[in-house]
Amino acid sequence: MSANIRLLQIIPNMDIGGAETGCLHVADHISKQGGFSAILTSGGKLLDLIDRNKIKIFKWPINKNLFFIILNIFYIFLKIKIHKINIVHARSRAPAWSAYFASKLANVKFVTTFHGTYNFKSKLKKFYNSIMVKSDHVIAGSEFILNHIHTNYQVKAKSSVVKRGIDEKYFSKKNVTEEEIKKLKDLMKINVEKFIILLPGRLTYWKGQKLFIEALNILNNQNLLENVYSLIIGGHQGRIQYKEELMQLVKKYNLENKLKIAHGLNKMPVAYSISNLVLSSSIEPEAFGRISVEAQSMEKPVLASDIGGSLETVINNKTGWLFKNNDSEDLAGKIKMIMKTEQNVLDLIGRQGRKNVKENYTRELMVSRTLEIYKSLVY
Repeated sequence: MSANIRLLQIIPNMDIGGAETGCLHVADHISKQGGFSAILTSGGKLLDLIDRNKIKIFKWPINKNLFFIILNIFYIFLKIKIHKINIVHARSRAPAWSAYFASKLANVKFVTTFHGTYNFKSKLKKFYNSIMVKSDHVIAGSEFILNHIHTNYQVKAKSSVVKRGIDEKYFSKKNVTEEEIKKLKDLMKINVEKFIILLPGRLTYWKGQKLFIEALNILNNQNLLENVYSLIIGGHQGRIQYKEELMQLVKKYNLENKLKIAHGLNKMPVAYSISNLVLSSSIEPEAFGRISVEAQSMEKPVLASDIGGSLETVINNKTGWLFKNNDSEDLAGKIKMIMKTEQNVLDLIGRQGRKNVKENYTRELMVSRTLEIYKSLVY
């Protein structure tokens, strides 16, 4: 039945992220099942991974500029007609406005995915966001997001939770060699056995890097970091001033020999592999919390903020732990507790995390649930 689906997904860019990888996974599956699959985007690194013979790529400016929002109505309409598209799936607000009108003109089904909470400090901004609930079917990435949608917007369309999925075969300890582990440890100059705490994620204030540094300072003042080494791994994406602020904070607390801030890696499973604890310290709600899920898939204990998607993806005291949001004292206390936990208990936590991912957050589950929605609209 997937062969009858002719899908156009629209997303601003295809750089590495949860929305982007989800878009790619759905496109890949439909093309393998004999359906037509296309992605309309401005560009991005993930395009290099796509077989253009199987998935059609339309590179075209996708941004918030009103001129392009209007122009793209006609551009999308033409693509729908030329390629006989029967489902348009928008994964961001600006292209969703264009896709909404194009889909109406072409009389095809329109799907949206609400990927985040989207702030709305003004009525105009809330109106702009509301396009994401004007589709034939609204997809939310978590129960948290679904509740947010129904609390703040008038939703007339059917709405469903499709939990984001990851490739658990890629995020597996079996996918990492001892040579890769040694190479990364040498690069990070970790030449002795340490309890390694990893905080992955792009460098931006709401990801909580400053909170983590404050917690490390608390532990350092208690002389508890002698056998601990911490890594913050993520690109600054142009936020050079913020990265400098982090470096200054590290220097202020004399943590230069205990914490390293490094750029993102090409193969994150290796970074997860060398860690003893993975931290997700976001101070604003994560729609999903990809880091926590990837870490669990790697059989690593997770410590996450008790807000947003982490309340769903992390089973407290079973696949990891939760700490009080934006509370450096509680974060430091939880880290201290985990460092004292016996290794066999940490191993058990890791195995239970892997099981949690395989049962709830795999790429296959995410794709199959998305296809069920497409099929309910087409057939």
